[in-house]
Amino acid sequence: MFELIVAGGWVMFPIILCSVLALTLVVERIWTLQEKRITPPQLVEQIITLYEQNRINDEAIEKLYANSPLGRILAVGLRNRNGPRDIMKESIEEEGRQVALDLERYLNTLGTIASITPLLGLLGTVIGMIKVFAVITSLGVGDPKILADGISEALITTAAGLSIAIPSVMFYRYLRGRVDELLLKMEAQAIYLVEVIHGDRTQQSH
Repeated sequence: MFELIVAGGWVMFPIILCSVLALTLVVERIWTLQEKRITPPQLVEQIITLYEQNRINDEAIEKLYANSPLGRILAVGLRNRNGPRDIMKESIEEEGRQVALDLERYLNTLGTIASITPLLGLLGTVIGMIKVFAVITSLGVGDPKILADGISEALITTAAGLSIAIPSVMFYRYLRGRVDELLLKMEAQAIYLVEVIHGDRTQQSH
């Protein structure tokens, strides 16, 4: 493996750096975007039960805010529970946009890695071919080993760049879809809370 890295030339080092960074981001996002961490089960039902028992106070709201991303959205809505329905919905939407930014954290970086690693591989290819043509110009084609070094550098960097880019694109699209799915679930539960509090629905109808 080390021999392949050396044979690939200096372009291999930014490619390796991208691979380490991509792996770190993927593991972190998969861990963070677990459904139970983002939208804890039965959280809305528990909050509605507390509301119907008149046990919603500042302490309960702060505890809810620190509970999870869904808790943040619900807590902001509950702070405005005594106001008009539109105010409560607007506050939830504003907090929802902030939560969405948090859930999408690092995804742009992962997408950038997926885009630039093939270009780094292509750069290595170009550099390797330049070396080949430089050798041909100065020494002719009499030494196949020298020519092979440049060609191998070109092929190794191309393969390395693609091997990082392909899984990065796959995980980027998967994680982006995961974020969208979680946001839709949180939106539905927040709307449900608003409707129950303002008398449009009952908890039993959910």
